[in-house]
Amino acid sequence: MVVPPPAPPAGSRRRREPGWDALRIGFVLLVVLYHATHLGPVLHPDLAPRPVSFDHQIGASLLLVVSAYFACATLGRQPAGRYWWGRVARLLPAFLVAVPVAWITLRFLAPDDWGGPRIRELAWNWLMLGNWDVVRFPWLDPAFWTLPLQLMAFTAAAVLGTTRWASGARVRILTWALVLVPLLQWPLRAAPGELAPPPEWYRMIVDGFGFHRLHLFAAGIAVWMWSTRRLGTPHALALLALCGAAQFVHGFAEGPDGVLRVDATAAAGVCAGIALVAVVSRLPRPGSWTPAPFASALQWLAGISYGVYLMHQTVGYVLMRRLQDLGVGPVLQSAAMVTAALLLGWALTRTVEQPAHRALMGWWDRRAERSREPAHA
Repeated sequence: MVVPPPAPPAGSRRRREPGWDALRIGFVLLVVLYHATHLGPVLHPDLAPRPVSFDHQIGASLLLVVSAYFACATLGRQPAGRYWWGRVARLLPAFLVAVPVAWITLRFLAPDDWGGPRIRELAWNWLMLGNWDVVRFPWLDPAFWTLPLQLMAFTAAAVLGTTRWASGARVRILTWALVLVPLLQWPLRAAPGELAPPPEWYRMIVDGFGFHRLHLFAAGIAVWMWSTRRLGTPHALALLALCGAAQFVHGFAEGPDGVLRVDATAAAGVCAGIALVAVVSRLPRPGSWTPAPFASALQWLAGISYGVYLMHQTVGYVLMRRLQDLGVGPVLQSAAMVTAALLLGWALTRTVEQPAHRALMGWWDRRAERSREPAHA
């Protein structure tokens, strides 16, 4: 999932960098293309196959890397409590609205043969139970799976920001552990069918906390430490190489014939994306050469990227199926899904995400200001 650029601390203004905006937009576009051209017909075989299909899950993984990088970059600019509240204020309001939009779309607009969701699925999704047991608590929109991981990561960052584990050798040890511990346990979680499966409680913990994705957060942390000279180049290369290996291991899945296979193209694409993030992070002013009109367009698209991410998948699938019923071809179906994602993402950003964020941050700052006022007799 993509996270919009963090708001600067009160009383300050930070210049937006077109290079980072371009990365966000590119990674979100990879997510939308993957869903519009490949995963849609896979999840709903009644949709016609696309003549051109982007079959690799790359974008969402790279968005987690970028989020971890900016979590490190922004945590020290303000108190840890305000940082955490800012992340919650940015993510949750739009999500709370996107959930019923997906429910209404599936319940009243989807074809009858898709099956309508039950009312209790609203509560399951608001509680973000899908990663713990997707069979019992299915996501109304499969793209929502990144949100609980983001919130857990931001909460952990805020807590660590108040301790000595946020700097020095401790944070390097912690980053290595984020990769090594899940990497060592992953073969048990992904055991082939002929081996005894892990206990259900173990599976729920591993999947619920997203252990198989922690290397992506570690990659973002490593890139930030390298870009700020907190980590030497050989050390950073070794850590990022291990993150790449973890991405390949994570990609192994058992096929219908019981043989483990990996999407090497997707894993290599994630590794290449991490390298691109590292290059942009080291540039003094990434994208400063960008012409002003183009930079403004990038800023607008990056600003609505979170809304696009939340609104594109379930609504887009239903839209493609309805257009197919009207005789529209698969190429125009996918184009309509992308267009609808931009429009709905813009609407969600302007009407929910931004106003809610301003209101919630204003409440926090007023509360903090009152707590600093001297007590009167």
